[in-house]
Amino acid sequence: MSRRATVILASCLALAGILAGVGAYAVLRTKGSPRQTAAAFLSAWEQNDYAAMSALTVAPPPDLAASLTATRTALGVTKAGYRLGTVRGGRAPFTATLTLKGIGDWTYQGELTLAKRDRRWRVVWSAATIHPRLREGQHLAIKAIWPRRGAVVDAAGSRIDVPGVSGSVQQLVGLVGPATAADLKRLGSPYKKGDLVGHGGIEQAMERRLAGTPTTAVRIVDQSGRPVATLHTIPGRPGATIRTSLDPRIQAAAARAITSQGKPAALVALRPSTGQILAVANQPGGFSRALLGHYPPGSTFKVITAAALLADGLSPADRIQCAKTANIGGRLVRNFEHEEFGAIDFRTAFAKSCNTAFATQATQRLTRQQLAAAARQFGFNTPLTPGPPAARSSFPLPSDLVEFAAASFGQARVSVTPLSMAGVAAAVQAGAWRPPRLVISPALPHQARTVALNPAVDANLRSMMTAVVTSGTAASAHLPAGTAGKTGTAEYGTGAKPPTHAWFIGYRGDLAFAVIVEGGGTGGDVAAPLAATFLRAAG
Repeated sequence: MSRRATVILASCLALAGILAGVGAYAVLRTKGSPRQTAAAFLSAWEQNDYAAMSALTVAPPPDLAASLTATRTALGVTKAGYRLGTVRGGRAPFTATLTLKGIGDWTYQGELTLAKRDRRWRVVWSAATIHPRLREGQHLAIKAIWPRRGAVVDAAGSRIDVPGVSGSVQQLVGLVGPATAADLKRLGSPYKKGDLVGHGGIEQAMERRLAGTPTTAVRIVDQSGRPVATLHTIPGRPGATIRTSLDPRIQAAAARAITSQGKPAALVALRPSTGQILAVANQPGGFSRALLGHYPPGSTFKVITAAALLADGLSPADRIQCAKTANIGGRLVRNFEHEEFGAIDFRTAFAKSCNTAFATQATQRLTRQQLAAAARQFGFNTPLTPGPPAARSSFPLPSDLVEFAAASFGQARVSVTPLSMAGVAAAVQAGAWRPPRLVISPALPHQARTVALNPAVDANLRSMMTAVVTSGTAASAHLPAGTAGKTGTAEYGTGAKPPTHAWFIGYRGDLAFAVIVEGGGTGGDVAAPLAATFLRAAG
């Protein structure tokens, strides 16, 4: 072999050796960096991606996901953030900020240990990965020390969350007792079994404000639950006092007015100028008919139909027919007790509560959308947030002419609460519908907006509601001077002559109210006299 060939062969062998070495390095070198692995691990931890965390861990324990889930649950973690520090070798410090439900933020310093495995950087898992002071067999827990619960008081500042208050007030306020499993599911951390929580009424609806925030210790505990160390203490805040607009004198008058009833009844009173609830009475207890009961409003709804007709141009003095029956869409509409008044003015038709007149005028002069719009002006289909739970009143758009006729005098699918109907009377008195509210401090969010009524329409409504009391269906009730209102006899159930709820809604001065007696009969004979008793006692 020539010297030139020998040199070329040697060069080729050397190049092959270099290439082989480069290839071996490329195959055997560690991929990635400690920082990349630590950043990916913490990112997965923030997102509760336990599968990704396991993939980045040396020999991950089979219970890694269960352990981390248990920690989040025990602490009530709603959000977690992990910020990586400066990585040196196999140590990656991080700052953890955990948001604990109902408590606040807890920030601590942790550290990941990393090692090379299978030519990749991975996290070496231990209990200390969760917190540097945690050891195997231990876990994190919180100990909550609750402050004194806030009081619920009436408008005069007297407590109404104490023994001795009337059943209606107690029902409105609710009770306080040990947390049930359902309570714990609903409230979550920091509540534990045995903690006192509100059940029903204001106590439940405003639990977080009344309970305050506990002083909370984040602790390490052993397998038997004994504390090992306290890692952090988050100071709490006392429960807030809930001030209501309940007027003790008016509340007592409302309760006395309906207690003589052998049938279930409810009475709600409002201050029209503010929308504040002054009294809520239910007879018997066990269910808040006043705030949650749904009923057909019967002829009390004619206040709203009258508002729509007045806005459309019908005058209280205009002559209309009050026939014994009216055939509308093939369905016969009748008056109560088959009454017939012939040609009368609109004011008298309202005062005498003529169904045939209202059904005829509504279906001939209005569209279904106009009546629905009038109902919205008086708070129908609007969520109510007075403090304790309260149902909204509903006016579904009538599906046909027959349903439209029935809806015009408060039947068909129209469904109301006594609270909402007290709001209708209050709107007429004040010239604007205001969302009813019982809790006046602290201020409640998400209140519906006030809706002003047409001043001319409202003036006519006040005149017509006065006529109901002076010469109409409520005249025999001998209501105090200055009272205006509307009776209602609302059919429910089935049969040739179905049973009826007795209604009366009205106002006197800056006091509006609604009374209902379930299955009570007629509004003028039963509900209006109860309203008279209430108003005389309320002063």
